[in-house]
Amino acid sequence: MTSSRILVVDDEADISTILSVTLRRAGFEVETAGDGVEAIDQIRRQPPDLVILDVMMPKVDGLTALRRLRQEKSTRSIPAIVLTSSPRELMRQEAELSGADVVLTKPFSPTLLRQEIRRLISASQPYHKEPVQRASGQTSS
Repeated sequence: MTSSRILVVDDEADISTILSVTLRRAGFEVETAGDGVEAIDQIRRQPPDLVILDVMMPKVDGLTALRRLRQEKSTRSIPAIVLTSSPRELMRQEAELSGADVVLTKPFSPTLLRQEIRRLISASQPYHKEPVQRASGQTSS
């Protein structure tokens, strides 16, 4: 079985690197993007199993990028975790309304992040990964 692919979208190189190293050590394939425009392009070309989006980024912020992904049939079901520096409940609500499956406030626990990633990927797998099962031994007449 191949490992799950995660796209980390953050304009801060240090955060992107820390997330990438943490997730690779946990056995995930990791790709990165520096802003929402780059993320949308990458996702359209090769959809990941999960995307992690920072809220505050140049060009297109994480919530706008997520809303765009949720509007497209080919990308709407990709699980998304939104990272925010804002502890405000209003930001959490806005992220959820934009389509976030999970919202984490920085700083967050790497253990919690890995748990949420595994939970979301596991929950989405029946819809994305499992082949259609056919009854064996039946023939058409």
